[in-house]
Amino acid sequence: MENTIINPFLAARRRQASSASPAHDGRPVYARLPLAPITASPVPHLTSLFHFDSVEDYGSRKYPGNCGGKLIRDLLLYFQPQNVFDPMTGSGTCADVCRELGIPCLSKDIRDGFDATDPDSFRNLPTGQTFDFIWAHPPYFRQKLYSDHPRDLSRAPTLYAFLEPYGAFIRNCASVLSPGGKFAILMGDYSDREAGFVSLTYHTKQLAFAAGLRQSCTDIIRFSHGASSSRKVYRSSFIPGLHDVCMVFEKTP
Repeated sequence: MENTIINPFLAARRRQASSASPAHDGRPVYARLPLAPITASPVPHLTSLFHFDSVEDYGSRKYPGNCGGKLIRDLLLYFQPQNVFDPMTGSGTCADVCRELGIPCLSKDIRDGFDATDPDSFRNLPTGQTFDFIWAHPPYFRQKLYSDHPRDLSRAPTLYAFLEPYGAFIRNCASVLSPGGKFAILMGDYSDREAGFVSLTYHTKQLAFAAGLRQSCTDIIRFSHGASSSRKVYRSSFIPGLHDVCMVFEKTP
């Protein structure tokens, strides 16, 4: 018998039926994940592959692009910051997680007048305040529209018009990150109607490195359960993306 350990969140399936493909008949596909080593991690189930498909009480699932809070919770339990900054709060998922864990969290959003791409917004934060952990789930270019604000990143008319303020956003966050602090960005690639396939994860890393940050740990591949696109039928042929990527950067002490 094979000496394997199955991820507790995913049931192993050794063979598929030779009939209709599960991707077409709506039935879930179960994957056998690699064996993870035992470490001294305070969150031993947190690996480079993140899966959680149950309903959560964090934020609002009605908000477009809500990512769920379990990944944020695991990251906070792993890095154990003293305070958290969420400059794109959306439906308040990160704030809900911090409230549950008893971690002070400052939440801001463009809908409330805080433009995270503008350095002046950060200058108006309490003087000298820095953060041990920053969580960000920015728009994936113009995949979804989030507000009517003209400087909302999701309203950028071109890729360049997105990347320029996106880079400013990353630099702004780096400026208020504590030495050794962690900056987690959840981002996904997608195919744009004009720009073609856009590797936003690549651009994110390039912009973070240019801002003087370094990557803190492995990429975390988050399975996109509940995405609205998974319920659509497309006339065009393409390879669907079923995940996004959480990248954690740090400011060197």
